[in-house]
Amino acid sequence: MKLGIIGLPNVGKSTLFNSLTKSSAETSNYPFCTTESNVGVAAVPDPRLAVLERMNSSKKVVPATIEFVDIAGLVRGAGSGQGLGNKFLSYIREVDALVHVVRCFEDDNVVHVDGSVDPLRDIETTDLELIFADLEAVEKRIVRVAKAAKADKSMAKEAQLLEKLKQALEGGLMTKSVPLDDDEATIMRGINLLTNKPVLYAANVSEGELDEDKPASPHVNALQEYAQGQGSPLFVVCAQIESEMSQLDDDERQMFMDELGLAESGLDKLIATSYDLLGLISFLTAGPKETRAWTITKGMKAVQAAGKIHSDIERGFIRAETVHFDDLTSAGSYNAAKEKGTVRLEGKEYIIKDGDVVLFRFNV
Repeated sequence: MKLGIIGLPNVGKSTLFNSLTKSSAETSNYPFCTTESNVGVAAVPDPRLAVLERMNSSKKVVPATIEFVDIAGLVRGAGSGQGLGNKFLSYIREVDALVHVVRCFEDDNVVHVDGSVDPLRDIETTDLELIFADLEAVEKRIVRVAKAAKADKSMAKEAQLLEKLKQALEGGLMTKSVPLDDDEATIMRGINLLTNKPVLYAANVSEGELDEDKPASPHVNALQEYAQGQGSPLFVVCAQIESEMSQLDDDERQMFMDELGLAESGLDKLIATSYDLLGLISFLTAGPKETRAWTITKGMKAVQAAGKIHSDIERGFIRAETVHFDDLTSAGSYNAAKEKGTVRLEGKEYIIKDGDVVLFRFNV
């Protein structure tokens, strides 16, 4: 999974990026301290892996990972050359979803590019720059497709779609709001427009606003209402606290979270939210050599999941020996689970479930 981090300057994007990926991208109290795109990888926390590691005496553990791309902050007028963020938008065209970090904390010591904290205004500014960037991309593609359509009549459908998208963008609409038929949806997947990507909002708050027993601030309430109206998920995070926690070892981090009354970290919230948004789950493989988590799309069949490991396994698929993690741990061992009848032999059409521990049998 690959996520792009967007937002205005000085909203906490790079601070959150550093805490998620344990990186050292520059963070300073002035606009455009990020002058290059930053790319980092974070392991997906999964306590099931440690259990399987002990059960199988595995030599190594390989968690699922998320790649994050942090770009320079977008400002009003970026599409016409203001600021730095617009030129880096190409770096996030390939991501699966956008994490829109929105400043919801008040702090006179942290400069806001528009002079005051207003989450909805900030979202509008960023969205408009995405629209302008997509409009430019669509107009360029229209020229290319129009030429190709003269020789290839099958391109006519894409040409019509591009005109529809252009009209929506010129009207200030995100392209994901444009109704599409099945053929158009297929074409759309190959265009990679920023305004067509799923968005999850990160409300960056101060430490004092993390207490879930206290009423949310007006800024968070406004953002929550907006996100619900867009059908987009929202999670509340304090990027500064996440940055501090990222410097601690596991035991210290847990103690720190307990002191703050946090049930889960910002990374945990982000991963759970993004998995749900993108319809992703994890299945597991385990043995003496390696215990590993694999990320797949919800509803994927066993033979397709086998291909995530290696194309030869998919090609020579025979069956999948499957036991759910809960049944396996309840039994205490793989052999005990077999004796209890919770290890099943599944064929190609079996739909993999989150937490399935799978051993693929194949022959090539």
